[in-house]
Amino acid sequence: MSHIEELKDFYRGKRVLVTGHTGFKGSWLCVLLSYLGAEVFGYSLEPDTKPALFSMLYGEDHEGELRLRAGKDSGAMTEACADSGIPKPVIHSHIGDIRDFEELRSFFEKAKPEIVIHLAAQPIVRESYVIPRETYEINVMGTVNLLECVRSIPGCRSVLNVTTDKVYLNEEREGYGYREDDKLDGFDPYSNSKSCSELVTHSYKAAFFDGMDIRVSTARAGNVIGGGDFAKDRIIPDFVRAVKDKKPLRVRNPYSTRPYQHVLEPLFSYLYIAMRQWEDASLAGWYNVGPDDCDCVTTGELCDLFEKAYGEGACWRSEAEKDAPHEASFLKLDNSKLKDTFCLHPVWHIDEAIGASADWTKAWLLSDEAANEELIRQVKAFAGAF
Repeated sequence: MSHIEELKDFYRGKRVLVTGHTGFKGSWLCVLLSYLGAEVFGYSLEPDTKPALFSMLYGEDHEGELRLRAGKDSGAMTEACADSGIPKPVIHSHIGDIRDFEELRSFFEKAKPEIVIHLAAQPIVRESYVIPRETYEINVMGTVNLLECVRSIPGCRSVLNVTTDKVYLNEEREGYGYREDDKLDGFDPYSNSKSCSELVTHSYKAAFFDGMDIRVSTARAGNVIGGGDFAKDRIIPDFVRAVKDKKPLRVRNPYSTRPYQHVLEPLFSYLYIAMRQWEDASLAGWYNVGPDDCDCVTTGELCDLFEKAYGEGACWRSEAEKDAPHEASFLKLDNSKLKDTFCLHPVWHIDEAIGASADWTKAWLLSDEAANEELIRQVKAFAGAF
């Protein structure tokens, strides 16, 4: 049985709670879970960008039962979900703050999730220098609040906390991919708060969940790219804005190296880990979810690839920024544990990931409906190769 067939068999009818579902990764994950046949519950703040992918997919009213918008009648998504038996792809959305324990607990009790995917976070490194206290509140105490819900409300069996590749003590070692047993000690407030979130999860697992037969893992993902990311201070969203404004992109550090991957790569891996640990408690643990070495490229190389894939006047130039806050110049993950444990390998390498991002951007500049259709097409294409 293929990986995608396993996922469809497993998730069909499962109650899945996604925190941070209105964000970039959360929006893609909601569509993917619908494609797999899950009953999706989302808890998140309002989208923090305008435009926002979630609004494009589900409309401007983000509370309640939401139906995917794709084309005039969502026909493409209905077709995409047909094999999973979902005639009407719907999610149950609640707008709430992960820091508000009582509100989160109330929604958790109503949702009665069997599986939880924790994405809610303040995810921007440079923003964490501006709002460090809020970053820690969201990324650390938000995790505590969620795990308390899992601990105190029966029914949940599988939990995945999504952190980041930046949780490691980064010694800037050229060519070295960080492994799951390397020291956790992120430098900036964002990275460090995610290191703390990892440690909180480890503690709850050892102190509570192992004795409750609740399976918990963390996933440390590399930099994700893909259509619909409108966050500030991210290279592809910045390039998309530059293309829209018909201006060259200004790149502050074209020589920094990062493990880039299309957003569907980690999302499929998250769901696979959550499924497999449900089936086998010994598989719960800590996993790097990153690309192969060949897909760890510099920012400048990434920009060259997007410029070539998009064409039509897309261009960039290097423009160093004075007195910029510290960001690591070299970061790479070792993904061998994920491969060895689950036989999961990257599906789209960097050229394909950039091509998909450029295709979505071109569709979006035509209309939101065209962008949604392109997103669904990409979900189906990736699933077919997974």
